[in-house]
Amino acid sequence: MALHHRSSVAIGVAESRQIQSMVRSQVGGRAAEDRASRSVPRIEDGVLLRGAARFIDDIALPGMLHACFVRSPIAHGRLRGTDTSNARAIAGVHAVLAYADLRPLMTGDRMPAALASAMVKFHVDPPWLVKDEACYVGEPIAIVIAESRRIAEDAARLVDLDMEALPAVIDARHGLLPDSPKARLDCPNNLVGETAVRYGDLDAAFSRAAHHLTERFRLHKGGGHSLEPRGVVARYDAVLDHYTVWDSTQAPHRAKVFLRELYGLFEHQVRFIAPDVGGGFGPKAVIHPEEMALPAAARLLGRPIKWIEDRLESFYTTAMERDQEWEVEAAFDADGKLRGIRGKLFHDHGACSPYGMATPFNAVTNLVGPYILPAYQIDIAWCLTNMAPVAPTRGAGRPQGTFVMERLLDRAAALAGIGRDEIRRRNLIPGDRMPYQTPVVTRDGLPMTYDSGDYPECQRRALNATGWDEFPARQAAARTAGRWIGLGLANYVEGTGRGPFESAAVRIGPSGKIVVTTGATAQGQGTKTMLAQLVGGVFGVHAADIHVIDGDTDASPLGFGAFASRQAVTAGNAAFIAAQQVADKVKKTVASLLEVAADDLDLIDGFVQVKGVPDMKRSLGDVAKILNGAPGYALPKGVTPGLAASSDYEPPAITYTNGCHLVEAEVDIATGNVRLHRYIVVHDCGMMINPMMVEGQVLGGVVHGIGMTLFEWMRYDQEGQPTTITYADYLLPTADVVPRVEIHHMESPTPLNPLGVKGAAESGTIGAPSAIVSAIEDALRPLDIRINELPITPERLLVLIRSSQRRA
Repeated sequence: MALHHRSSVAIGVAESRQIQSMVRSQVGGRAAEDRASRSVPRIEDGVLLRGAARFIDDIALPGMLHACFVRSPIAHGRLRGTDTSNARAIAGVHAVLAYADLRPLMTGDRMPAALASAMVKFHVDPPWLVKDEACYVGEPIAIVIAESRRIAEDAARLVDLDMEALPAVIDARHGLLPDSPKARLDCPNNLVGETAVRYGDLDAAFSRAAHHLTERFRLHKGGGHSLEPRGVVARYDAVLDHYTVWDSTQAPHRAKVFLRELYGLFEHQVRFIAPDVGGGFGPKAVIHPEEMALPAAARLLGRPIKWIEDRLESFYTTAMERDQEWEVEAAFDADGKLRGIRGKLFHDHGACSPYGMATPFNAVTNLVGPYILPAYQIDIAWCLTNMAPVAPTRGAGRPQGTFVMERLLDRAAALAGIGRDEIRRRNLIPGDRMPYQTPVVTRDGLPMTYDSGDYPECQRRALNATGWDEFPARQAAARTAGRWIGLGLANYVEGTGRGPFESAAVRIGPSGKIVVTTGATAQGQGTKTMLAQLVGGVFGVHAADIHVIDGDTDASPLGFGAFASRQAVTAGNAAFIAAQQVADKVKKTVASLLEVAADDLDLIDGFVQVKGVPDMKRSLGDVAKILNGAPGYALPKGVTPGLAASSDYEPPAITYTNGCHLVEAEVDIATGNVRLHRYIVVHDCGMMINPMMVEGQVLGGVVHGIGMTLFEWMRYDQEGQPTTITYADYLLPTADVVPRVEIHHMESPTPLNPLGVKGAAESGTIGAPSAIVSAIEDALRPLDIRINELPITPERLLVLIRSSQRRA
């Protein structure tokens, strides 16, 4: 019999509800406080607070060299030649490697990033090094490898690039015009993808509507800007013909697939490890060229090589979100009910396709939000440009789609003469209609179905927590005193727990230590604690007593990693199911040994004991030792060798988190400065495993959303040169501008998985821009200000204020 039992699990709704009831009531010994739905200390924090964590730059291997990449200085150009002689002459330089040097180790010129999709007109896989055409500033052309990073940087400046400048595409709308230059010479045009999300009778919706709105929005969203930048350490073992790559990534299994395919290897020849990772926020889920080029360099030189991204590289080479331009029309009844929305979205896709077409599609499907929308059509056009590749950052397009809907609702409320809260109440999906199937089909081919929640109640709680009805009196008094304050609100949904699956295994050895391995990947969000808490609840032990191994492709052969607010849903359920299987085996074994029924046994504090007879017990280590077997002796009747189980949990569908944000803002009309005084979130992510960690994720998302709305702006000039390449120019929200954020919880367990959980990591970002801009417009209501562009910086807001004052 196999030592490991692996199950691929798809559980029905009825069974999921039965298991949810069991999870909520599951208590064991002194581990009662660690069961699901309790705030327990994070098991990761000890090593982090003591400075004992191991991040990518902490890895030091014998004989290790250091790399610096030579990058394109222009946005678009032909590479006619590379002179490396001066760089190679520097003392301490071991090699300067370009495309021709690494190509013999590769199976192709491009990274295998293509994702099958009907939206794609042609694939544009990223090059691992430039061969003959550079398509954005910072695209890697060569690698300098030296004794130190300092020497490598000095030598990289001496590499002479012979480049012929070509016209650059820097605007998605202009890039789709017939006379536009091509962003890539090897592509037929710049329209790399197109699709439409459509349903309902739009002609009838608009012909019968009492109110019509037409708006244009230009929405910018910047990068991930994690505390730790990207980094790679690569080692090649010539004896074993094996690559080990330490990578500050959200997706080590995806990186392994890329490297294996690109190098033409077998699975056993590649191991990727994500060590402690200091934040990801989306860009680290993208596999970048450096991750593919460095292992080949390590093989050629026969030495381990480290590359750590500096902040300059973070700005102009790391994947980011950027600009979306929307043209929309909306139709409403006289009472403010939505009839239909139609329009177009032009999306800046960047210079290649490292991560499919997810971001604008998410934006368009998320626009529908928690509302009843009878008819809808948005045409999406993806345009190649000569700027850094675009891929999801926290929120992944959803804040933009939500922004469009929420601004339309505020403006329709003014047209219809009703309150902003009331127009939303009239359009929100009632709680008694859950689950609610929209006509939208998601990119996995399933209908977008909201599984649980009470959206009107969520808004009601948020309004009450804020004192919505009392605010107009406060606002009038403030205006009398010369202060411009406003209150804004926004509702949102977020699809979470995306599949196809995630893996987890639970095993116990003779030491009695419970070990969890998983394809999930920690980025600082508490993944280890979440899994340990769930497994600890099954075995009746503290989360701190469980060892979790994540982000290692040798520890877990299958996995997808961290993205799309998915790991609590996918890895959490996988770990819980595997733990249940091991616990059942423990009870079955001890029942045979003690000649009692398995139902008469409890798992408490690392022991299996007979209920009411605490002296009749066996330790988990004893059981594992028995199931490891002894030569010549039979195992207990009816049990198989080993104390381990694995589960590949397959969620049947996406599960939808929702929330309502309200924020009070004050505007200084002399400077355009915006200060946020109070921020309220009512958030529903189903059953919470650890409410403290949920609040941390929601709070972090809100701060990210504040940055997107008021500060973060990645700017380029007309030649495609980035102009915001330090944090003096690209502003992030700091402690002095982030208000106190009050988070209130609702729990509407999803029937779609055994734990009843939904994701939470990105949702705080989604409602923030809409709520903040709603508050700013409310504060400036006498000036009739309309904000259609993000970020709304003081300079931009001052232009709108002065224009309104001139009109008056």
